[in-house]
Amino acid sequence: MTSPPVSPEILQQRHLETLIARYSQRTKTSKQMTQTYRPVLADVRGSAGFHSVIKEIVYPIIGHRASGSKMWDVDGNEYIDLVMGFGVNLFGHNPPFIKEALAKRLEQGIHIGPQSDLAGEVAELFSELTGMERVTFSNTGTEAVMTALRLARAATGRHKIALFSNSYHGHFDGTLVKANTTDENQNFHAIPSFPGVSPNSVKDVIVLDYGNFQALEIIKANADELAAVLIEPIQNDRPGLQPREFLHQLRQLTQSSGITLIFDEMLTGFRIHLGGAQAWFGIEADIATYGKIVGGGMPIGVIAGKAAYMDKIDGGMWQYGDSSSPQVEKTFFAGTYCKHPLAMAAAKAVLEYLKSQGTTLQERLNEKTNQFINTLNNYFEEEGVSIALANCGSIFNSVPLDNADVLDNSHPGGDIDLIYYHLIDKGIFILPGGGLMSTAHTNEDCDRVIQAVKDSVQELREVGFLP
Repeated sequence: MTSPPVSPEILQQRHLETLIARYSQRTKTSKQMTQTYRPVLADVRGSAGFHSVIKEIVYPIIGHRASGSKMWDVDGNEYIDLVMGFGVNLFGHNPPFIKEALAKRLEQGIHIGPQSDLAGEVAELFSELTGMERVTFSNTGTEAVMTALRLARAATGRHKIALFSNSYHGHFDGTLVKANTTDENQNFHAIPSFPGVSPNSVKDVIVLDYGNFQALEIIKANADELAAVLIEPIQNDRPGLQPREFLHQLRQLTQSSGITLIFDEMLTGFRIHLGGAQAWFGIEADIATYGKIVGGGMPIGVIAGKAAYMDKIDGGMWQYGDSSSPQVEKTFFAGTYCKHPLAMAAAKAVLEYLKSQGTTLQERLNEKTNQFINTLNNYFEEEGVSIALANCGSIFNSVPLDNADVLDNSHPGGDIDLIYYHLIDKGIFILPGGGLMSTAHTNEDCDRVIQAVKDSVQELREVGFLP
C-alpha cells in the first residue's frame, strides 16, 4: 500500500521547522547574544519582523568583521553583503584608502574643541564636487535634515513644510508623519506616524503623494505659508519611481513662490551620480542634505546649499582688515562632535577618491546593478514567480505586484518574507525589501546571489509557499 499524500499544510510546517532548526544552529551565537543582552539592550533590531510562527529566528545577525563585499558573523559564517551599511559602503568594507586615512589621523589624537584642521579643505572639496555654495557638518542624517528645515524657516519667515508619503528623513518628531486619511477636506494634513510623537510637532507639516501632479496644486494653494518642500528624490522603498517631469515642475513652482526646495540626498548623494540626484534629474536644489557615503564609515551629516540659506549658520561673509562684519541674522546650530577629526579625515579621503574617479565609478556600478536586476527579473518572469525588482543605479528593492505577496496570508507563514531568511541561510546578507551594490561586488558575487535566489524560490515552491 502507498502512503496517503501529505497535505500542503504539513509540508509547509515541516519546511518551517527544518529551516528554523538549521538557521538557529548556523547562527547560534547571534541568537544567544541577542537573548543574553535583551534585558539591558533596548534594540529595535532585536524584534524587527516579529511573527509568532518564526519567533525562534527573529534576531539580528551579529557581525564580527568585514572586508570588500563580504562580512563574517560571530559564528564565523561568511556572507555576501547586500546591506552595505544601509548605503554607507559604496566602496565595500574597509577600503585601504579610508583605513590608511583613519590610522594616520588616530596617531594625531582626537582633538575636540579646537577647529578641525581639515574642515575647510573638506568643505571646499564637497562644494567642488556638488556645486553647492556653502557647506556645514553635523553628526547624522537626522541632524542634517533638522538643520536644513530650520534654515529654510529662518530664511523665509514661514513655518509650514511639505513632504511626501513613503519618504524617510530621519527619526526626529518633525518628519515622523503620515497623511491623515480620515481628513475629509483634502487628505494631506499630517498626523504622527508613531506613539510618542506630539501632534503639535507635526501641525505645520503637510504630506503629499510623490510624483502626483495634484500635489503641485496643493503646494500652490499653500505657497504663502510654506517654508520648504522636502524630498527624498529616490525613495528607498520605491527606487523605480523617478518622476523627472514632476520634479522639474516642482522646481519651477518653488522658485516662483519663494519656497525652499530641499533634496534629502542621504542615499543618493555620490551614489547614483557624482553629483547625486540633483545631477541625475538635472535640478538645482536650494539646500541638500548628505551623509552615509561621504563619511567613509564614520558618523557624519552634511548640510549644503545656497549662501542665502547657509549664511544663517554664521552670519555670512566678512573679512579681516576692514570694517566688514556678519550681516545676516543667525539661527542656532551646534553639536559637540560636529567636524569630528576622524569623520573629517575619512570624508577627505572619500572626496579625493571620488574626484579622482570622475563619473566612471558610478556609471560602471549602475550598469553592473542593472544587469544583476535584469537577470533576476527575467528569471522571475520566465518562471512565473510573483516577485519583481526595481532599481535606481545601485539601489534596488522589491516592488509589489497586483497578485503577489511572497507568501499568501492563508499559509502558516502569514505575510513573512521567508525568502530573506533562506538567503541569509545561504550566505547572502540582505534585509526584507532590497539592498545596495558596491564597487567591491564582483561578477562572481552577483552570480552567487542569483543562484541563491533561484534555489530559495525552488525550495519555497516545492512546499507551496510560492505559486
